[in-house]
Amino acid sequence: MSSTRQRIWGWYFFDWASQPYNTLLLTFIFGPYFAQTATETLIADGMAANAARAQAQAYWGYGLTAAGIAIAVLAPLLGSIADGSGRRMPWIVLFSTLYVVGAAGLWWTAPADFSILWALFFFGIGLIGMEFATIFTNSFLPELHPNSNERGRISGSGWAFGYLGGVVALAIMLVLFQAGDTGRTIAGLSPLFGLDPDTGADTRIVGPLTAAWFMVFIIPFFLHFRDIAPRHTPQNHLRIGLIGLRDTLVKLPRTPSLLAYLGSSMFYRDALNGLYTFGGIYALGVLGWSIMDIGIFGILAAISGAVFCWIGGHADRRIGPMPVIIFCCVTLILTSGLILSLTPRSILGIALADGSAIPDVTFYIAGALIGAAGGALQSSSRTMMTHQANPDRMTEGFGLYALSGKATSFLAPASIAIVSDLTGSQRMGITPIVVLFILGLILLIWVKPKGDYA
Repeated sequence: MSSTRQRIWGWYFFDWASQPYNTLLLTFIFGPYFAQTATETLIADGMAANAARAQAQAYWGYGLTAAGIAIAVLAPLLGSIADGSGRRMPWIVLFSTLYVVGAAGLWWTAPADFSILWALFFFGIGLIGMEFATIFTNSFLPELHPNSNERGRISGSGWAFGYLGGVVALAIMLVLFQAGDTGRTIAGLSPLFGLDPDTGADTRIVGPLTAAWFMVFIIPFFLHFRDIAPRHTPQNHLRIGLIGLRDTLVKLPRTPSLLAYLGSSMFYRDALNGLYTFGGIYALGVLGWSIMDIGIFGILAAISGAVFCWIGGHADRRIGPMPVIIFCCVTLILTSGLILSLTPRSILGIALADGSAIPDVTFYIAGALIGAAGGALQSSSRTMMTHQANPDRMTEGFGLYALSGKATSFLAPASIAIVSDLTGSQRMGITPIVVLFILGLILLIWVKPKGDYA
């Protein structure tokens, strides 16, 4: 039987293992690579450059929308089945496999025969695996320590450890594989294994690297977690899960704090995911950054996230998750507004000299703020969910939490895609993010810090 300390560290290692999907693939390496390669493909097919950049951003948004809908539909049902059966580990194994297959498949996205559809398919499979595995591992949080006041510290430390894993994986990518304009990595090395930058191999390796990272570092989690004995016979799992989910949904209006929190987190997490997902693409298209520039930006954001997840976790333990969530939402609203004002030659409507470094420096600062506030927001949101959900149906609760994060997950990418399409402007395409943060902040008014079950 594993000790409490071993289980906590095993749980931390899931965050360490899974974070590179967000850091390397979604935000800083593959996302910009997709946008760049899709743009070049569209231009080669005769589309104007500005329109091609906006269209590539739109395709990325539509792909994420499709994956988000799949997650939203299945998350609460699978969570309910897991609670009814007492079995979570088989689901974690299944979705971990999807994570690995989807990430590794991104190797086959070379520019010469680039398929937008297949790139989005593999990325979506891995994203679905990552999201679902996270649902089931998050549900272990209330079981990690007998003192519920420690949840905030544990959640914050786990998220910080995950961010640190993302930093290390991103640094490995930049030092050993990703070539810059000179054909060498940031450390002045030729890409490892003779990977040819002309075929995008130095960037495409990020998929297999992410898959291998997960397979190695998920081991401590599997060593220290086991399922309890099944509660029902296998043939009853689906029926029991459906009945439990139906009862929970019927009772939602009678748990107003939970309902309001699911609505609030639905909007502000969707906005945050929009910032993460399109930040690198925005820098590449609007500010003209290279993928290596975006990678360095990612390290700064991830380090900031790790530090402030840890700080936020301790603040969460002292004052509770609600003040942390409010502060982070306000910070992200202001930061989003700052980003929207940036062009290569202006900031906040103030014209700058050609070649000014101020827009780039400002975007680095914005990235640090997004990493800090975004990391603390996600950590405290996870803690808040443990207070809002029914203690006897925690996996289902996190399934509903995933549903609230994905039921409208199409809003940020789809609205960004639509506005990008309509305006032909990447910068204007980001405007819906601010509205979503504000809606999430307003709904927090009806959320009780200790929930309906206190």
